[in-house]
Amino acid sequence: MKVLLVGNGGREHALARAMVRTSDDVELLIQAGNPGLDELGTAHRFNPLDPEAVCALAHDNAVDLVVIGPEAPLVAGIADALADAGIPCFGPTKAAAQLEASKSFAKDVMEAAGVATARAFTCTTIEQVDAALDELGAPHVVKDDALAAGKGVVVTEDRQAARNHAQACLARPDGAVVIEDYLDGPEVSLFCLSDGTTVVPLVPAQDFKRLLDNNGGPNTGGMGAYTPLPWLPEDVVDHVVDTVAVPTVVEMARRGTPFIGLLYCGLALTSRGVRVVEFNARFGDPETQAVLERLQSPLIDLLYGAATGTLAEVPAPRWSEDAAVCVVMASFGYPGVLRTGETITGIDDAEAVEGVHVIHAGTTLIPAEPDPNGAGNCCGVEAEDALVNSGGRVLNVVGRGATIEAAREAAYAGVARIRFSGEQHRSDIATWPEDVLADDWRP
Repeated sequence: MKVLLVGNGGREHALARAMVRTSDDVELLIQAGNPGLDELGTAHRFNPLDPEAVCALAHDNAVDLVVIGPEAPLVAGIADALADAGIPCFGPTKAAAQLEASKSFAKDVMEAAGVATARAFTCTTIEQVDAALDELGAPHVVKDDALAAGKGVVVTEDRQAARNHAQACLARPDGAVVIEDYLDGPEVSLFCLSDGTTVVPLVPAQDFKRLLDNNGGPNTGGMGAYTPLPWLPEDVVDHVVDTVAVPTVVEMARRGTPFIGLLYCGLALTSRGVRVVEFNARFGDPETQAVLERLQSPLIDLLYGAATGTLAEVPAPRWSEDAAVCVVMASFGYPGVLRTGETITGIDDAEAVEGVHVIHAGTTLIPAEPDPNGAGNCCGVEAEDALVNSGGRVLNVVGRGATIEAAREAAYAGVARIRFSGEQHRSDIATWPEDVLADDWRP
């Protein structure tokens, strides 16, 4: 099967690796620019936000399926254009992607579908923000109503910090912000594939959103993830499918905007039961890197089934009993002003550790400058290309092992072998308190 993968970040590198690893019959066309991803297929340079460019590339290469990784192309209507061209696409239409693009839209869908979530207020003025902060109290949860690349949420006890974030969101043209109740309890990510009718869950994972150990510092796009979750009751996945994913998919179909693709359910396991924190309309990052490492059955079959309305005919996914842990290595300054262009070394050494592979998320390969005299360096050795950091989250080091402890040890052994100036990472990924859930907790 010939597949065009749109997007070239860490999530897309993980998706490509999983498609190739789990199937012998995948030919990949990829978006150029990611040195790790470039090795897995034929690289093409194109604008992922240009529907005509994506459709032309898919048509000219007679692809069987287009897989859209990031949220921005979905909101740009790439899936709509592909549908009009008769090209199967894994990813929701622009209207359906509003589940991620607009927090207020998602809240409206959840209310109509009877999905449990936090009480919330959508505000378009600072006066409304003040009233909502007064009504809900601290900790304050303030969410940009629009796409914010995973960094549009502030959770704080500091009212002024909450107010400042709200003002920044409102300052944009047509800016709006969602103020909502704080949800206690651990968070869980559950990916659900949908063809507009059938829903198939993947295995749950936990993401670590804060920058620093012990959940300190600002929110980020995610600093690491792991799966499985030994402390999670077995019936939670079925409960979420029955009470969250299926009702949401049904409601989207009722509205005439069927949801086709990956419904990311961000959940809080509160003292009052499961509550939805957020929906995303694509694979989550960095949970994808851990979840797909455990997949044993062909990923491409699931994606194609979702894209073509035949998901019910695809065998249920099979999973390894192994654990997978993903640790994010980020640039100095992340998630704020970044320091980039730093040389990265040690990736080959990291991948020499048993059970470790490295996903490229924000790297660039700088070609070596040719010697004007046509010779090598002083020792007669040709200069090598330089791998440098070019984004906030730079590398995802994934460890796999028979237990979470073994997978975690492998991941951090890999991290220890990689170097670039200013690098930062958390040291507590895949750890959790013993009393993460009460013994009598139920969904």
